[in-house]
Amino acid sequence: MIKTTLLFFITALAEIIGCFLPWLWLKRAGSPWLLVPAALSLTIFVWLLTLHPAASGRVYAAYGGVYVITALLWLRFVDGVKLSVYDWSGAIIAGCGMLIIVAGWGKA
Repeated sequence: MIKTTLLFFITALAEIIGCFLPWLWLKRAGSPWLLVPAALSLTIFVWLLTLHPAASGRVYAAYGGVYVITALLWLRFVDGVKLSVYDWSGAIIAGCGMLIIVAGWGKA
């Protein structure tokens, strides 16, 4: 379960970075060269999703919970936005959903 969770967090970071860099280019007048590492990051993201042994729908569902947590941590530490009690509550609920789905892998 720890290995799967860590892999999900790395996958989420790859996705967020792959989407954040074009956002910097478009919204903050960044260099178009940001699209090169963005494309690489999104390629890594897709490859990382293939490393899970479960059916793709279960992987995507479980990954969604980790993505929510990772996106909120990005919001806090990269964007510098203070998280609310609603943010933290949503992150906990999403994380519990991910753990329940992963715990059931191989039992369905």
